[in-house]
Amino acid sequence: MRCYIALFSLLFFTHVRTSAQTKVTIPFYTAYRTTNDAGVLDEGSSVRKDALLLSDTSKRVRFYIHNSKTGELNIALNALAIKTPKQLILDVNGKKFDVAIPIRTTAKEIKIGTVQLTDTGFVELVFSFKKPSWGALGIGNLVLSGSATEGLRFNQQSRLNAASVHLRYSLADSIRAIGFYNELTVPKGYDHLYSFYMANGFSRGYLGIQVNSKKERRVIFSVWDAGNEAIDRKKVAEEDKVKLLAKGDGVVTNDFGNEGTGGHSHWVYDWEAGQTYQFMLTALPDSASQTTIYTGYFFVPELKRWKLIAAFRAPKDGNRLNKLYSFNENFVGSNGHLQRRSLFGNQWVQQQNGRWVSLTDAVFTTDATGRAGDRFDIGASVTNEQFYLWNGGFTKQEAKPGDQLKRNNTSKAPIIDYTKDADSLVQAKKDIEEIATAVKIGKIDTTGSIESVYYHILQQGTGDFVSVTDTVTVHYKGSLLTDGSIFDQTKDQPATFPLRRLIRGWQLALPKCRVGGKVRVIIPSAQAYGIRTRSKDIPPNKVLVFDIEVVATKKSQ
Repeated sequence: MRCYIALFSLLFFTHVRTSAQTKVTIPFYTAYRTTNDAGVLDEGSSVRKDALLLSDTSKRVRFYIHNSKTGELNIALNALAIKTPKQLILDVNGKKFDVAIPIRTTAKEIKIGTVQLTDTGFVELVFSFKKPSWGALGIGNLVLSGSATEGLRFNQQSRLNAASVHLRYSLADSIRAIGFYNELTVPKGYDHLYSFYMANGFSRGYLGIQVNSKKERRVIFSVWDAGNEAIDRKKVAEEDKVKLLAKGDGVVTNDFGNEGTGGHSHWVYDWEAGQTYQFMLTALPDSASQTTIYTGYFFVPELKRWKLIAAFRAPKDGNRLNKLYSFNENFVGSNGHLQRRSLFGNQWVQQQNGRWVSLTDAVFTTDATGRAGDRFDIGASVTNEQFYLWNGGFTKQEAKPGDQLKRNNTSKAPIIDYTKDADSLVQAKKDIEEIATAVKIGKIDTTGSIESVYYHILQQGTGDFVSVTDTVTVHYKGSLLTDGSIFDQTKDQPATFPLRRLIRGWQLALPKCRVGGKVRVIIPSAQAYGIRTRSKDIPPNKVLVFDIEVVATKKSQ
């Protein structure tokens, strides 16, 4: 069986001042050890002080360099063989060398050969086993010399992640944004392991998709705590922690740390490269309590419905959406040599008055790795009126941090229909079970129901029955079935509404009551506000209870 080893290095490219006589040493611990084209880290390898030990001859290891000068490149490798000699092949720009590795106890330098570099840019040095053998191979430092090493850039660090790249959207101060819509496409062939394609980023968190393993992909939504703790959420004061208010069916929620702390949520979903996905983020600020409820949604294309991921209340906030951005991230460095690509398009923000404003301008930025120039295989552009981001792959840089990008808006504002809930059937069952339990324990009573909306006549009225086309004048009190907390109520004066403008639960139940009567209405979430974050006191997917006194009605003209 023919096996290959490719030695990849260079996560942090360092500019080295060298002459033709200078030897340049590339550390062995910067090499990528892979078992297949997906670039999975060879976790079975071990590292000693002078070499990386490989016992499986199917492994690949690759080194990368970037030359700014053409000319001669002399190549040597510190290596050792345990128990039996090893035969390797080195391939550099199509030129191959046989490499014999003798049995040794320590890694020593073995001269391999010379290649002429006729162009500048990234160079890959690929080592492969010529044939299987017994015993371990020790790969030490790569040693280069010659005129082509002048100004050579290469990795000197053990961190292997590709630089993250971002789009920071321009948003005028006059825009009071409470909604952020974005569309994301990962091109086929670029959905590599350990990738995070983040569509809807904001000052307190992010919403996007990840490739977490060969078997699992996720939609992820997280919101940061207040305060300055970066590592351990156990050290965060309770008043600084975000609070989970609601989550969609099957969504996993927990804490996160090590990059700031906060509330994390994810839904395991096998998203596909080449498919365009839609994301929606909303903010409900409350200046009085200095909090904001952030809610993340994902449109499931095969269902043609929106799915609630989660809603979190963020303390010490009270702000609308700001600092909007998107990014590509390689969150595990074992395959940081692979290129990641994404397309972000049709960005819109929604204002408090319901008006939509398109986002057509963005600034390209990168992380500390990219800003330092340690890793510069990054790029961004506009293609087909979408923002295009890429990172990794050791290809020529195509954009600089700070570059301005602009696309033309060619689409209409989105229509977000939250009543098309991906979890509607599951949630309906949960709501009915919650209502049935409340009835069983005597928490509530019912007279009857209509379309799963339950009602209990508390006092018979003497006037006409309410009609759904009426304008009603009522006293009311609204509370959550879960804990009885009151979210709204009339005071001394009644309120007047056209009944058709109210939630469907009112429209179904109130016609069972006469003018002058009182009725208690128990409304499942689907007949109330569903997956919307309606107010600071009404989380998504909540069963609502209204005590209503019908004072008067006015027939429609």
